[in-house]
Order: sequence, then structure tokens, then C-alpha cells
Amino acid sequence: MIGSILIGLVGGVLAGLMGVGGGVVFVPGLAFFLGLSQVDAEGTSLVAIVPVALVGAWRQRGYGNVCGRDALLIGTLSVAGAAGGASLADVVPDRALRVGFALLLVFAAVQLLRRTLRQGAKVRVD
Repeated sequence: MIGSILIGLVGGVLAGLMGVGGGVVFVPGLAFFLGLSQVDAEGTSLVAIVPVALVGAWRQRGYGNVCGRDALLIGTLSVAGAAGGASLADVVPDRALRVGFALLLVFAAVQLLRRTLRQGAKVRVD
């Protein structure tokens, strides 16, 4: 129970703070610390992300950081993608899902690092 609480708090803070999506924390946390299979961790993460995303989007909208039209388009198309991905996850071996998830995280991290180093730090003043 304590592990679940910590995973939820850390995922929520990171999602709200950086917009990384709780799944970046939820999936590894559920798999490593709670022993869920990759498919179970991904499915649980998808359900857990709904309230996190709603609260984070609501707060960020208050700051003027949400492009409503883009969010609606991405959200609508994501429904089809999530359904297809869930079907595919049922037939892909657990180890392949774990490796794929790890590679996705590494790819995203490298791209963010490259962009940050190329652009330099920008200070936001409100």
C-alpha cells in the first residue's frame, strides 16, 4: 500500500510539474516495486493517469498553457491509438514490451537533452 501511495504521489507531482505524464513513473514503479507484469502495469497506469491528467490540465489551463484545439484533437485520436495499443500489448511478449518501453524512455530523454543543450535554458518570467 505504501509503495502504491508513493508511486501515485511521485507520478502526480512529475506530471503536474513537467507534463511528462504519470506513465513515465507509474509503469516502471508498478512493474519494479509492486511486481506487476508489463501489461498489467501499463493498463493500471492508463487508468491512473486519467485523474492526474485532468487535474494537471485544469491547473495548466489556468496558467494559459493549454491549447484546447490541439488537446481535443490529440485526445480524440489517442482513443483509437490506446485501443489498438492495448490489443497489440495482449499478443506481444512481456519482455519485448519492457524493452520497448525502456527504449522509448531513453529516446525521449535523449531528444529532450539534445533540445535543451541546443536551445539553452530559457527563464520564464510572469
